[in-house]
Amino acid sequence: MGWLEGYVAAVTGGASGIGLAVARRYLREGAGGVAILDRDIGGLSSLAAEFPGRLIAVAGDVRDAAAHTELVTRAITSYGKLDVLVGNAGIFDFRRPLESYDPETLGAAFDEIFAVNLKGYMLAAMAAREALAKSNGSMIFTASVASLYAGGGGILYSTVKHGVIGLIRELARELAPAVRVNGVGPGGTLTNLRGSEALGQAERSLADKAAEVEARIAAAVPLGFAQRPEDHTGLYVLLASRDNSRAVTGEVFMSDGGVRVRPL
Repeated sequence: MGWLEGYVAAVTGGASGIGLAVARRYLREGAGGVAILDRDIGGLSSLAAEFPGRLIAVAGDVRDAAAHTELVTRAITSYGKLDVLVGNAGIFDFRRPLESYDPETLGAAFDEIFAVNLKGYMLAAMAAREALAKSNGSMIFTASVASLYAGGGGILYSTVKHGVIGLIRELARELAPAVRVNGVGPGGTLTNLRGSEALGQAERSLADKAAEVEARIAAAVPLGFAQRPEDHTGLYVLLASRDNSRAVTGEVFMSDGGVRVRPL
């Protein structure tokens, strides 16, 4: 028996990368059903075949409140309840500094990145909060090494990921005692995380130069390896489990290879 036997989860950005790894791990831990929201759900067929009847795929944009409502509604309609919300969808800015922007480009990129990476989390929380209160469930949001340190992204990505910390702490206060709210902070992870349309980066991803990215990350962290999505999933399981993290809320568990203990 797994830690999440019978749980029902909703995951945004769950069709690839960390979100997909979390969904698969939840199902292997015994989750009775996982509902995934993503713009592109074409890659979920193998996961659906591996866990027949236990996966729902919703095509939609996390900037659209109706997509989150559909996600939660379909999870409850199909499986009777909701125990966990994982807010995970995001886009990257490929470390673009402030000096490279003009006011128009900054405004367009700001609106896009903040809408996907932060407003999308808020909309998910709005859609799920009542169902999670009924089940004494939890919310888990994907933060980042950039939530605590400079250099994990550019000016927009680092700022929005710092905002995710504030969101977690405020929601933990607002939704207590019925709902626990926490986060996981991955470090540099080998995924196909894509960039901003406003910056012309929509077709660019971290997977484009995987070997180069892997070597750079491995050289930068004390544990000496670039993380893969599966390396983080245990923390999402822990924070979802009522039995194993009952007293944890308002926290972000870092999974970054030891950035905090790097030599000065």
